[in-house]
Amino acid sequence: MKIYNFINTLFFLMLISNFSATSQNKKIELNNNTIDKNIHTALLHKIDDPLSYPIIKLNSDEKLQLSFDDFNRELIDYYYTVIHCNSDWTRSDLMQSEYIDGFFNSRIVDYEFSFNTLNKYINYQLVFPEDNLQPMLSGNYIISVFKNNNPDDVVLQKRFMLIDEKVSISSRVKRATIIDERLYKQEIDFNIIHGNMYIANPYSDIKVVIKQNNREDNSINNLKPLFVKQDHLVYDYEQENTFEAGNEYRYFDTKSIRYQSERIKDITIDSNNINVELFTDISRSFNEFISLPDINGNFLVKKQEAWNSDTESEYVNVKFTLLENRKVSYGDLYLIGRFTDWLIKDEYKLIWNESTRKYECNILLKQGYYNYLYILKDNSSNKTYLSFTEGSHYQCKNEYYIYVYFRDTGKTYDQLIGYLKTSSDLF
Repeated sequence: MKIYNFINTLFFLMLISNFSATSQNKKIELNNNTIDKNIHTALLHKIDDPLSYPIIKLNSDEKLQLSFDDFNRELIDYYYTVIHCNSDWTRSDLMQSEYIDGFFNSRIVDYEFSFNTLNKYINYQLVFPEDNLQPMLSGNYIISVFKNNNPDDVVLQKRFMLIDEKVSISSRVKRATIIDERLYKQEIDFNIIHGNMYIANPYSDIKVVIKQNNREDNSINNLKPLFVKQDHLVYDYEQENTFEAGNEYRYFDTKSIRYQSERIKDITIDSNNINVELFTDISRSFNEFISLPDINGNFLVKKQEAWNSDTESEYVNVKFTLLENRKVSYGDLYLIGRFTDWLIKDEYKLIWNESTRKYECNILLKQGYYNYLYILKDNSSNKTYLSFTEGSHYQCKNEYYIYVYFRDTGKTYDQLIGYLKTSSDLF
């Protein structure tokens, strides 16, 4: 009996050990994320270019600018570090000493209190890379901000990229080749020209990511070259490289709350809140395409009457409503745009109101100009469908971003060696 119990105990310990090892080895995707609920409007872009995305050249004079608002009334010592990631945004196996030159952590020293606003906040800003903390390798990175020099007390994380350009990319955006998809899809054909750069196995050493308007939910990952030629790789598929074209973005403008702009139905102000109600949106899934100017899902913080929009802009409760005939039984509707980090998040989920027959959502947003869309998430498959509420038209103008990663023989990390921003212009 004692031997039997000993064997059972030994087997149990081995099982626990294997489970623990598996859990530790499991890779977790790092994403744009605001953990502390007092942190709002976390922005990361090229310096002095608020509509840009955070990608700069390695070992160049280019800089990125991080900013965020803290609703805590007292100053907090915020520090940051950077984390190197693989092409799939899981943490790489590199030690910090292998990709950081200088200190591993640095303090954020620039801040300013909000001025003459209903909601008081402190605006923190950081321009980096800094001399005392320099990333040394190309690739994907996370900037992680934490309190009181404690890396475990993280308040926000944002993605950025450093590119060491070793290849060039040529591309063409067109209507889908497949006849049945020509009315609602766009196709991105492209070549990677690597010149004299030696690539031992293009099918495993090269990884490609394509994003539409830099959305995260519908990116195309790990396309393999269709043809391999002497100095370039050909990605000329007919289906694997297609996107639903979608529709032009909806928008609203709260740069001024002294008057109701085009999309605003009502503005109410009390001692604690500024409330903005937008006109009710309707589904566009069966509407004909209408070309309208937009900023492809982006947003811009701006107060019309301010000298400094970073610290003088108000926070506004914005009410969105979407008219639907019935509640969707198999999924949920969400807002999506750059202000949602291009992610499906619970705080941007719309709630069905049976009495009004509308989906509704209230979001606290800083004054500015915003693009947005409504997207359906199927709860059984976790897939997202923009065409459910927005329709999809091949004529729609979109921006496409192509990222090329390379893992050299014997290396344990992915280099970012190619990048191209292109657009559809099909009229």
